[in-house]
Amino acid sequence: MELILKFWNNTGFAQATYQHFIMIAVGLIFIYIAIRYEYEPLLLVPIGFGILIGNIPFAQGQKIGIYEEGSVLNYLYFGIRQGLYPPLIFLGIGAMTDFSALISNPKLFLLGAAAQLGIFITLVGALFLGFPPNEAASIGIIGGADGPTSIFLTSKLAPHLIGPVAIAGYSYIALVPVLQPPVMKLLTSREERRIRMRPPRMVSKTEKIVFPVVGFLVCCFIAPAALSLLGMLFLGNILKESGVTERLAQTARTSMVDIITILIGLTVGASTQADVFLTAQSIKIFALGAFSFIIATGGGVLFAKFMNLFLKEDNKLNPLIGGAGVSAVPDSARVAQLIGRQEDPQNYLLMHAMGPNVAGVIGSAIAAGVLYSSLFTGG
Repeated sequence: MELILKFWNNTGFAQATYQHFIMIAVGLIFIYIAIRYEYEPLLLVPIGFGILIGNIPFAQGQKIGIYEEGSVLNYLYFGIRQGLYPPLIFLGIGAMTDFSALISNPKLFLLGAAAQLGIFITLVGALFLGFPPNEAASIGIIGGADGPTSIFLTSKLAPHLIGPVAIAGYSYIALVPVLQPPVMKLLTSREERRIRMRPPRMVSKTEKIVFPVVGFLVCCFIAPAALSLLGMLFLGNILKESGVTERLAQTARTSMVDIITILIGLTVGASTQADVFLTAQSIKIFALGAFSFIIATGGGVLFAKFMNLFLKEDNKLNPLIGGAGVSAVPDSARVAQLIGRQEDPQNYLLMHAMGPNVAGVIGSAIAAGVLYSSLFTGG
């Protein structure tokens, strides 16, 4: 009987609380959305299953949970805690990114910068709600719509918030096709959405090779704290564009990025243990994250309209591409293309939108570097 009682007390049924079942339901919803609607399945399936793993109740002290020193999950979580996984993701992103649209039309950099407005406005809002500066910065970075950057900055400034920040960030990235269209349509007229832009010029191989070198030097002199993110991003890109390291580029953008994506999704999901995740603070983070994402989208659209005041009639920007200034590559660019074609089926905005889209990746990393260097206090 004693053995039976001990067995029962060690089961998940005996340890379970209603909070565990709430989080398990959240994980199942993530998996359902990913499979049923194909919203970022490569992210949401690992995250959703990670939530299930992280919310199986267990007796403390058995080195099972992700927060218990010596557990397997804790070792995997090391890559999140110490910010190892995000730079490796950036290496893969660089190896699969074509910067041609940005090189051919450098003023699109400004749209990527304008979309980072959401980060800093949300930071102020979080401060107003009583979050300390390090936590406010970690919440604000959600507006960049860049999951790896959000994890990187939060791991340095507020590691106890990695779970809610990462889940909020990746949730909104997955919901780009739902969240962005209403904002884009609200801030533009039908005539603006029908603007046809000049075809981008052809970019030479030399320009494609020079860009990652110059881009790395300029960006990292501006924000040295973003060195690991931007260094890996531009390294991946020069591996792709050089033409002599295709094997390395292929590995970076396929096998390696797939492995790291699985590990990030699994560990971020597992970090949402009910006793840690289900708090009023997490609800505030989700609300501020949505606000940040909306402001970032609107900031890009409005700045494109502002730029049009100074551009000639035959060189105006379609403001929809401003909404692609967030870092959700290439989903935001696809949204701009989709909305533009609803108004004019012959209007092809995808390549134009990729310019501010990849600029947003660089911009969010620079913003993270600036916040990191300003707020990091050591430790």
